[in-house]
Amino acid sequence: MKPVSGRIRIIGGHLRNSRLNVPDLPGLRPTPERVRETLFNWLAPTIAGVRALDLCAGTGALGIEALSRGAGTVQFVEPDGAAAEALRGNLARLKADGGVVSGLDAGRYLQGTPQPFGLVFLDPPFALNLWTPLAQQLEQHGWLTASAWVYVEFPRAMAPVVPANWMPHREGQAGEVRYALYRRT
Repeated sequence: MKPVSGRIRIIGGHLRNSRLNVPDLPGLRPTPERVRETLFNWLAPTIAGVRALDLCAGTGALGIEALSRGAGTVQFVEPDGAAAEALRGNLARLKADGGVVSGLDAGRYLQGTPQPFGLVFLDPPFALNLWTPLAQQLEQHGWLTASAWVYVEFPRAMAPVVPANWMPHREGQAGEVRYALYRRT
């Protein structure tokens, strides 16, 4: 296992104040606490029991935060072996039932048999510029429920193209990161 470079905190729900081990990996960029707190305040009325997908999971902070706040299940997709191992370890240590980790990359995962999700976290590594193709795959291949929520995190200097039926619900900015929550219509 890669050395742990740090720890991040779960900020709400039954796992509140639990720490996640974060491996020392190039490009791994956990969503900041302030952004997660804002996002989950927006999602509070709809999170209970939701089936969620943490695509490009990295540390899994978004998906574990969702489980902590009452999501029914979370599918984590993370191709990096060390990051996936750390994520599995964090889920086991926290006894976070309902979380399953897939070691495929996001594009390959979305080529599988669709299982509609009510909430998707779309936060790929910034250097890969995968927002638009992954958004199109989610929309066109049956991965979203009729009124799914989709969270997208991206660099401040860019605006990813999302499907026309993803209506902006809320958006914000923290430093060099922009984020938006969409509702599928």
